[in-house]
Amino acid sequence: MTGYHTDNPLIVQGDHTILVEVASPRYTDARDQLVRFAELVKAPEHVHTYRVTPLSVWNACAAGVSAAEIIAALQEFSKYPVPAHVAVEIRDFASRYGRMRLLRDERGLILQANDSPLAEEVSRSKHVAPLLQERLSALEFRVAPAARGEIKQALVKIGFPAEDVAGYTTGEALSFSLRDTTLGGESFGLRPYQQDAADAFHASGSDRGGSGVIALPCGAGKTIVGMACMAALQSSTLILTTSVTAVRQWMRELLDKTTLLDYQVGEYSGLVKDVQPVTVSTYQIMTWRGRTDSDFPHLALFDRRNWGLIIYDEVHLLPAPIFRITAGLQARRRLGLTATLVREDGREDDVFALIGPKKADVPWKVLENQGWIATANCTEVRLPMPEELRMPYAVADARAKFRIASENPLKIVSVREILARHPDEPALLIGMYLDQLKALAEPLGLPVITGATPQYTRDKLYADFREGRIRVLAVSKVANFAVDLPEASLAIQVSGTFGSRQEEAQRLGRILRPKAARNQAHFYTVVSRDTVEQDFALKRQLFLCEQGYAYSIVDGEELAFHSP
Repeated sequence: MTGYHTDNPLIVQGDHTILVEVASPRYTDARDQLVRFAELVKAPEHVHTYRVTPLSVWNACAAGVSAAEIIAALQEFSKYPVPAHVAVEIRDFASRYGRMRLLRDERGLILQANDSPLAEEVSRSKHVAPLLQERLSALEFRVAPAARGEIKQALVKIGFPAEDVAGYTTGEALSFSLRDTTLGGESFGLRPYQQDAADAFHASGSDRGGSGVIALPCGAGKTIVGMACMAALQSSTLILTTSVTAVRQWMRELLDKTTLLDYQVGEYSGLVKDVQPVTVSTYQIMTWRGRTDSDFPHLALFDRRNWGLIIYDEVHLLPAPIFRITAGLQARRRLGLTATLVREDGREDDVFALIGPKKADVPWKVLENQGWIATANCTEVRLPMPEELRMPYAVADARAKFRIASENPLKIVSVREILARHPDEPALLIGMYLDQLKALAEPLGLPVITGATPQYTRDKLYADFREGRIRVLAVSKVANFAVDLPEASLAIQVSGTFGSRQEEAQRLGRILRPKAARNQAHFYTVVSRDTVEQDFALKRQLFLCEQGYAYSIVDGEELAFHSP
């Protein structure tokens, strides 16, 4: 058949989905191209499905990938000719990025279209028109500065994302630099991909830089990229992250790897309210309020100093009140850091509009191949349901089914077996249900960290684990994000949050810090066979497949593991 290429893995379909044959010899190269401009939809064993969307193309354009490059990649790896209308629509998606521009001159904040028909369309849009002030010319409208975020959200929703070149306030000056060596005497320098990511965000200080998202694997040094961006800007910075543990890790890293002094770095949490030129806070304290109908008192922190940069750590977790306040902070430079842009609430377009487009995204496997993160073997262990639980499971509702399957008591056998097979590996036992974690940890004599564990105790247990006094630590969801445990090389996941791909990314990331000796990690997921837990595990594994990780499935009943 003319145009048929046997070895190519892609079948590009007219509905913008792309089928990918995993067995193809060109699969890996094709996947590395696809992750730049397409979203993974599902990933069964043999054929994966991706989809090209306007947002995936706009993020690609913002990262410097052109429509021509996208189409060329599809043509290079497709078995059959790429449908002509798909190529046309990719060009159309790409052409929409930047046709509307936000700029600032002596007249104020201006929304500018690149032609009259588009200006007319936008002026009549029910989403955009209420945010426009007077019309200044055939192509230009004045916009209130306070509406800068809202209008970008509205333009994304009607399919014409604005390129924002209106500039930023400089913020309060803060002079410091990155160190050449850490306080412990270790040499320190930016890795090439970290420097590239910081440069992409900063854009030499131009108005085209200063807002956006950097996606890097856990363990690849997102915190260091954040510090590099801070050093490039030389201005006061507000850092928002996920927990007090993460706050203190940021503070330790800032004091260890920059010339900032103790009194210049402050913690703003439920325990401490210290606002300094660099202030590190949590999403939880920022969104706390006494009653559901009252205001959020701590959002005033955004106005406590003239911040030159706001860093949103783990930006895929950004809560709704922070989205709302960020809509009014568009004159501040904004940096989002994440391992995955997947949001369980589907608000990726709001991250794009309010924080900024993706500026850098390095595939996990690329960094693994370069030795910057550990190599990981991923294994799913499937167990039978005990006979006495089969009937309670059969008659339970959907949520109860998931919990019954997740708390399968046979999992203790698999946990023991896995730990025995990796006797010298620092290990994390990770679960969602506290009763289950405690039931598994108690007979094994393991310490447990949950949301109820006092911060002092958490810090001590994490320190004991890092320093080798504890080999195995049982942790709940509180350890999913921004917990630096570089020694961990084995993770055993006994329960998770339904089909959460972002959680899978974070949990795998806990063990990917590069290892001094054998740079190898092992990630096990223990699930109940033929249950909803197994179904959700398949959805969670979309993330593994998207990043290029293969995972083996073994029979836990026989404990016949493949050699790790």
